[in-house]
Amino acid sequence: MLYVVATPIGNLEDVSARAVRILGEVDVIACEDTRHSARLLSAHGIRTPTISYFEHNEQQRTPALIERLARGENVALISDAGTPAISDPGYRLVSAAMAAGIRVAAVPGPSAAVAAISVSGLPTDRFTFEGFLPQRAGARRNALAALKRESRTMVFFEAARRLAGTLEDMATTFGATREAAVVREITKTFEESVRGTLSELHARFAAAEPRGEIVLVVAGASAPATAGIDDMTGEAITVEAAGGVAITVEALCDAGLSLKDASAAVARLTGTSRREIYQQTLARRGSTTK
Repeated sequence: MLYVVATPIGNLEDVSARAVRILGEVDVIACEDTRHSARLLSAHGIRTPTISYFEHNEQQRTPALIERLARGENVALISDAGTPAISDPGYRLVSAAMAAGIRVAAVPGPSAAVAAISVSGLPTDRFTFEGFLPQRAGARRNALAALKRESRTMVFFEAARRLAGTLEDMATTFGATREAAVVREITKTFEESVRGTLSELHARFAAAEPRGEIVLVVAGASAPATAGIDDMTGEAITVEAAGGVAITVEALCDAGLSLKDASAAVARLTGTSRREIYQQTLARRGSTTK
């Protein structure tokens, strides 16, 4: 059997009794980094032989591990931290084992993505895990643009040195007032969870680069406003693009708010840039007077 075993993401106490037992009983443990995993195994008195299994040898090592499994050996797969195959090596081995008719069992436990969203204070009923964004600035901005209308809470992994740049791009793409949380060093001594708008978080981490492992949780886009009820179908009419936003702003202006304040209010509700809404409204007013 192939066991996919979750291991601690920081605190070595965060390992299940079942995980410790399985790691002690299998014939070999496939580790992302054998030297890194040696600390965990030693702490729990586990003396099972290990073999390296990481991103750059995954394709070459998979056939040998499948052969061992086919001979009747039991193999445990672990990563440096958390659950294997989640932004870590593993899915090739799991897929190959299933194709070969070998049983695969999960030994669940810590996951940085789930831990971060649980303490973010953002909606958890629906979320999407996006892993690491592209490192190149242009590709990263394109990836964020594709997520601009994503309504689910989004979870990202990010390197500490790139956090400020990513937050800046997110503020530009998603809107400066979109709510987010930076969760750092989960379960470790200097664990920190910081909640705020994207612009507030960018200002904080641009001034002082953080250290450690970073998970970034970003609120999803608000649902588009509805303009009314279709007389024929009785269904709500969803207003898309600038026109729907401008109508909402105009309604607030009619209620006595200034255009600036109305734009800011709608920006906070929709996660859109206040400047963008303001300009859209001015453009719409101009077109209706012609």
